[in-house]
Amino acid sequence: MKAITLFATALLAAGLAQNTLADNDSGFYLGGSLGNAKIAFEDADGGVNDTKTGYKVFGGYNFDLVPMVDLGIETSYVDLGTMNGNIMGESFAFSNSAWQAHLVGGIDVGPVGLFAKAGVSQWETKLSSDVFSGSTTGSDPAYGIGAKFQAGPIQLRAEFERINLDDADLDFYSLGAAFTF
Repeated sequence: MKAITLFATALLAAGLAQNTLADNDSGFYLGGSLGNAKIAFEDADGGVNDTKTGYKVFGGYNFDLVPMVDLGIETSYVDLGTMNGNIMGESFAFSNSAWQAHLVGGIDVGPVGLFAKAGVSQWETKLSSDVFSGSTTGSDPAYGIGAKFQAGPIQLRAEFERINLDDADLDFYSLGAAFTF
């Protein structure tokens, strides 16, 4: 709840601080998203099928090279919550987080745009149960698609992202906002 309150306060301050008619096709942006993270994984020893609330903080730079076509770079930190599973009869909890870097491409028609991104995710999974605890890390492909709406310096976006973990896919559906400079 504290994260939601901080996010809403920052968004309101950003909107009040800028002229809402500013042209923001090229330049830096910072934002955040809230959404649902889902993982589904099964093998002979058990598995995981859980959905939790997660958040993402992101920033990037958009190069407006050609009218209506965007190309940019984006980095983000994603916290995908603590999920539960069962392996070999043992219940466990695990939390996933990741640092990501993406190339982003998109098409804008007026204030509305569609985008796709592809890159790499440096993730960490922390496991805990009554019997064991530990963590594992890795670097794997990450990609996503989304839609955005630009209203002056404020950008609203809806996204689907996937991180291809070693043995499973982790999906993140989110709604967010960004402040463009």
